[in-house]
Amino acid sequence: QVQLVESGGGLVQAGGSLRLSCAASGLTFSSYAMGWFRQAPGKEREFVAAISWSGGNTYYQDSVKGRFTVSRDNAENTVYLQMNSLKPEDTAVYYCAAGYSRSAVPLYRAYEYDYWGQGIQVTVSS
Repeated sequence: QVQLVESGGGLVQAGGSLRLSCAASGLTFSSYAMGWFRQAPGKEREFVAAISWSGGNTYYQDSVKGRFTVSRDNAENTVYLQMNSLKPEDTAVYYCAAGYSRSAVPLYRAYEYDYWGQGIQVTVSS
């Protein structure tokens, strides 16, 4: 079965950095666009960043542009989210997701994704 397993979360001070990883198994990774979403307490899940199947195109939520970078390694079946200049408002559970797509356009709507990880906590202290 398909599994998406996030790692790399934790507690960091404001201004710090974290790198999230999401290891995928049970699917043909290079046929899937990948995305990162997050959900803060009391809020709805929101889109953070996405990358096309080839890694050639990326897309970001405005609030993370210039601070977060999404990348992927198709040989390792892994997608990454490098998060720099973290702010307390970045505190949330972060989820990676896989959506079947060979389009060059990254997917940014939650309903376009077929599989989801279990989520990982990121806490940014002020």
